[in-house]
Amino acid sequence: MLNSSMPAKIVIATRESALALWQANFIRERLSELYPQTELSIFGMTTRGDQILDTSLSKIGGKGLFVKELEQALEDGSADIAVHSMKDVPMNMPEGFALAAIVEREDPRDAFVSNQYAELKALPAGSVVGTSSLRRESQLRARFPHLQVQPLRGNVQTRLRKLDEGQFAAIILAAAGLKRLGLADRITALLSPELSLPAVGQGALGIECRADRSDLVKLMQPLHHRETAQCVEAERAMSRALGGSCQVPLGGFAEITGEVLRLRGFVASPDGTRMISDELSGEPGTGTVMGAQLARNLRMQGAGAILAALESMPAASISHP
Repeated sequence: MLNSSMPAKIVIATRESALALWQANFIRERLSELYPQTELSIFGMTTRGDQILDTSLSKIGGKGLFVKELEQALEDGSADIAVHSMKDVPMNMPEGFALAAIVEREDPRDAFVSNQYAELKALPAGSVVGTSSLRRESQLRARFPHLQVQPLRGNVQTRLRKLDEGQFAAIILAAAGLKRLGLADRITALLSPELSLPAVGQGALGIECRADRSDLVKLMQPLHHRETAQCVEAERAMSRALGGSCQVPLGGFAEITGEVLRLRGFVASPDGTRMISDELSGEPGTGTVMGAQLARNLRMQGAGAILAALESMPAASISHP
């Protein structure tokens, strides 16, 4: 498959966490099968988001901190592509960069992990549940107000260690990360979208490159999964229209059944006392329009007031009240 327009070498930028390296190596292996004569290497980087572990992401700039350094490597030519969890990719791509492909989604659900209890509703009053996400926190506070929700940062292994040390009665993680790391046996229960609506893009991988690298966009197309992309694009359109970030407790989840795309979304106050939810269904190819419409619907139903209140609050007071 090698031709004159194909690069002899492709460097893949990634964070250096175990999960990020798994993701980058997964893409490297897929590309190696497609282009066996191309040299493929991994360029591991420690981002600011990885370095600051004692502060909630919403206080230090959001998940975009996991992406910026990788984009710098693309810009200066140190790397050709970067592999991201789509839920970490800011809703508005910076000028000069593009998503070359969105790879088929792993399980998008949240996972309940506990060494003592079989499910969330089994936790006694006052039990401490750890999560890194305002989205999860707001849903937990809304549905289980008798529980204590505390911040939990660090990579997957660090979070599991804190659970095993007894710092938490349970923790909530993305099922996809646990499964990819071979830790599916740590999942106590999978949380349905009705119980914990997933994050926008959760479980999907994105491959980013410079917008002027049309050659790389073309090479990545065999890895692009149309159905996943349609779902993720609908979710991202909703979040973008709502100004979604780590400081906004919101969830968005799309799935395609037959020829119908169902998009669900919510916006909540961090303490879970106010939650606005809605959904739309339509043709898979109209996901971007549906996302914008669902955002308008949510705003009209009261999400606008929640978002306005969040904008007026300092970031330090939003996370983990």
